[in-house]
Amino acid sequence: MQAPTFQDIQDALPRVREVLAPTPLFEWPGLSQLTGTRLFLKHENHQPVGAFKVRGGINLVSTLSDAEREAGIMGCSTGNHGQSLAFAARRFGIKCTIVVPRHNNPDKVRAIQMLGAEIIEAGEDFNEAKHYLETELVDGKRRYVHSANEPKLIAGVGTQGIEIFETLPDPDVVIVPVGMGSGVCGTGIVAKHLRPQTEVIAVQAENAPANQLSWKAGNPQTTETAQTWAEGVATRAGAELTQQIMQSVVDDFLLVGEDEMRLAAYHILKETHNLAEGAGAAALAAVLKYPDRFAGKKVVAVLSGGNLNLAELPEILRLGSEQSA
Repeated sequence: MQAPTFQDIQDALPRVREVLAPTPLFEWPGLSQLTGTRLFLKHENHQPVGAFKVRGGINLVSTLSDAEREAGIMGCSTGNHGQSLAFAARRFGIKCTIVVPRHNNPDKVRAIQMLGAEIIEAGEDFNEAKHYLETELVDGKRRYVHSANEPKLIAGVGTQGIEIFETLPDPDVVIVPVGMGSGVCGTGIVAKHLRPQTEVIAVQAENAPANQLSWKAGNPQTTETAQTWAEGVATRAGAELTQQIMQSVVDDFLLVGEDEMRLAAYHILKETHNLAEGAGAAALAAVLKYPDRFAGKKVVAVLSGGNLNLAELPEILRLGSEQSA
């Protein structure tokens, strides 16, 4: 696999723009005051599927061959990658099958189905579902779209990075949540090309640190569990291609706790009236957890998705209200 280049991301931009409008990058005064920074949110929650990954789905599916389109596509997802593929498949009139873990976020499963994809439930988490797909369903006919080891996916989602720098040419820091790493890789490639002095920081849940461990070790690591409510970062293993890219574009890799993500989601809701899922709140959670690390800086936090399981909302509001009391 060849890692995508900045040129690949530029080439993806017109394909993405043909379908998707740029998402806003807003500085929110309440969040800036709360964090002691100039805090900008990149609102990927405003995408038509509520998350950044749709950029990658559009770029990849738009470049499939006629034979691949005829056979259809399939993938494994806890939600946002699946919605991305389903959205792109519907756009280009091809069949799509998505494998999800059992007991997955029901709102995300319904959203994938509403976009016309076939759903198969297998395994207790993402890695078990992925194992089922790769051992039972991959048939050499349908195009299996891996959630990370796909250069065109990474190039597509990297267009969010181009949009960041189009609006804000000189951020000190860009913080990106990591599930399998396509978002931080694409954004990092852009940042290192356009402004090498901008720090690119990855963030993941403390309870699902496989990618951080992989980044530190320099090779893919696996954990036994990924027990986090933030299903967008609930992965137990790093991926080969994204780990390779992260070694060259990620300056630091931070971990945040379960309630730290809930409190960040609360502050986003309170200050911006935007709903963030756990992964989407992780970047702000990192700024709140390490205030001295970011004090006085111009910080972009990627709000990667807003597809919150509404069953989590009461606990988010309870924790936020207790802290504010």
